[in-house]
Amino acid sequence: MTGARPVWTAADVPDQQGRTVVITGANSGLGFETARVFAERGATVVLACRSLERAADAEARIKAAAPDARLAVQELDLASLASVHRAADDLRASHPRIDLLINNAGGLRLRHEVTEDGFELTLATNHLGPFALTGLLLDRLLATPGSRIVTVSSIGHRHGRINFADLHGRRRYLAPAAYFQAKLANLMFTYELQRRLQTTAADTIALAAHPGNASTEFGRDLPSPARFLMSQRLSPLNSWLVQPPQMGALGTLRAATDPKAEGGAYYGPPGLTQFTGHPERVESTARSHDTGVQRRLWQESQRLTGVVYPG
Repeated sequence: MTGARPVWTAADVPDQQGRTVVITGANSGLGFETARVFAERGATVVLACRSLERAADAEARIKAAAPDARLAVQELDLASLASVHRAADDLRASHPRIDLLINNAGGLRLRHEVTEDGFELTLATNHLGPFALTGLLLDRLLATPGSRIVTVSSIGHRHGRINFADLHGRRRYLAPAAYFQAKLANLMFTYELQRRLQTTAADTIALAAHPGNASTEFGRDLPSPARFLMSQRLSPLNSWLVQPPQMGALGTLRAATDPKAEGGAYYGPPGLTQFTGHPERVESTARSHDTGVQRRLWQESQRLTGVVYPG
């Protein structure tokens, strides 16, 4: 159609030869699709996953499609600070250069669960673990020209609030509220991190992305009606509501590779609902831009994880 705005696809990802990309939760869904594209474009891709067995399976599937792919597997459980520290030590020893850190892994727990560190599990997996990992790898990123940190949030952040009075849901736990809080935290982390990077004139930038509604294993713990609605088995009847993981990963890929992307940008399906579609730069809620809450969350995240960022 004449005058139609071109859409951004995986074909727009430039050559990635010589770059090292660390992707959390890369064994399935959005993380797998992101890893696959980077591997096909020539990057060295580290699949940082909780299950080494599932990571090895993902590695084999990528290799089957791209025999020359350069892949590595790293055990990482974001719900364990000990595991985060071990993974960071391993990554620092194995990869003197890190061009991209993609904080993709996430999850939603229907029941209140507490990690070995005393954190609510949804908050630990989605925010505190990635916060700690990023801080522990930051010097590697800062030393790499043009490096980026991309954190995957969600349209669910629109319903989120940071409940400092009960951050870990000990008094009252509602699974959706815990998830929305964590995804709001992802954006607040990105914006505060970008502000700090900009203040120090760092070449590294921080960005965020969202997948819209993507059909992945994320929904495996949801009630059966929600799982049914989020399944591609209904396609094309639900094509307005849910899209395949290959499409959902495009927001992350654009944030990570678009030469025109700026620090603090947020990419994902556009429109009123932002459920589906090719990624564009989109806006998050006014609440996500509250600098006072961002700073308070940053300080609390440092206190809880013990990972203190420089500056």
